[in-house]
Amino acid sequence: MPYRLLKYVLNKEYPDGRMFRVPKGLKNRYDVVIIGGGGHGLAAAYYLARDHGITDVAVLEQSYLGSGGTGRNTAIVRSNYLTPEGVRFYDESVRLFQDLSADLDLNLFYSERGHFTLAHTDATLRTMRWRAEVNKHLGVKSELVGRVEIAEICPELDLNCGGHFPIVGALYHPPGAIARHDAVAWGYGRAADQRGVEIHQQTAVTGIRVKSGEVIGVETNRGFVETRKVLSAVAGYTPRITQMVGLRTPLVIHPLQACVTEPLKPWLNAIIVSASLHLYVSQSSRGELVMGAALDPYELHSTRSTLDFVEGLAGHLLELFPFLSDVKVLRQWAGLSDMTPDFSPIMGKTAVKGFYIDAGWGTWGFKATPVSGKTMAHTLASDDEHELIRPFTLARFAEYELVGEKGAASVGH
Repeated sequence: MPYRLLKYVLNKEYPDGRMFRVPKGLKNRYDVVIIGGGGHGLAAAYYLARDHGITDVAVLEQSYLGSGGTGRNTAIVRSNYLTPEGVRFYDESVRLFQDLSADLDLNLFYSERGHFTLAHTDATLRTMRWRAEVNKHLGVKSELVGRVEIAEICPELDLNCGGHFPIVGALYHPPGAIARHDAVAWGYGRAADQRGVEIHQQTAVTGIRVKSGEVIGVETNRGFVETRKVLSAVAGYTPRITQMVGLRTPLVIHPLQACVTEPLKPWLNAIIVSASLHLYVSQSSRGELVMGAALDPYELHSTRSTLDFVEGLAGHLLELFPFLSDVKVLRQWAGLSDMTPDFSPIMGKTAVKGFYIDAGWGTWGFKATPVSGKTMAHTLASDDEHELIRPFTLARFAEYELVGEKGAASVGH
């Protein structure tokens, strides 16, 4: 038994301190207020403190840290996107993730697995080839592989899918990885707290005061807080916040469901995604199969889960892995996906001075956690959008400069 665990067993009092402090109360004023205590909000707070020396920051979370999308996703990290803008952005996130455990001094269980996006038709295979070429051109490891290569890396996969949807090839992305999503939130929260950032849980934002087109403060269930800079990083709850400042966005909210099985001995090393079957699956460090599908086909602000989802997912999963028929589903859940028309995020400054937005994450928000925090911290500190997020500005919808990422982000993975 490691000494770190042994000292907990033998000590009558828990020897470690809290992950982060519990502030006594809200101050009257902060330099920056971040709405949302998930991965993106906490990462932005951390990089504001570490890289820019801005520590007079309050993170306001209406529930507990990571209670939203950060705690409800399936923790896949990749950068094999379709557009140059998307590939550059997510590839920087992968690089940050690779050193993040050391940076935060916390084991995030980051594990490179390799990521397969399966092709079941010639048309899908052409899209995979397109993505592979864009990836390689930008220095990202991705390649088109055939059935032989797939069978060598994942021999458990039924390449014929029961005769219904035979696999003809795949896009293989070796850096594809998984991580412990809640540990990412805790790590950023602790590191931000150690640098002086205040984290306020159970603190709901009820309004944002704007005067002459400029933010002057935030109303909460615990009183008014004066500030000149507000970052909204609340994913599926974004429309409720933007409404407070009179901003319109093209976001629509869809439920996204996932589930895990009972723990199994390790056997699935790769991450498997099939857009045609609308599913993805990986195996966690605890042995659970973590599975998800496409968005629910209706707009709804709800985190309820459904029998229809798990029945459909199970059927398609058995076409890939028929030997799993006796494995039990342990639990299922749902989250909110804030979708944009071009399947790319909305980041940066807005028409309201001092109001910044980090939204539009759909099904791809967790993998962007480090780079979103870093680029939004730069934007907040300098009031100038970081070069990696300039293509994702809210103004692109009015200017018809969309970043069409649907070909690489249309399934919940």
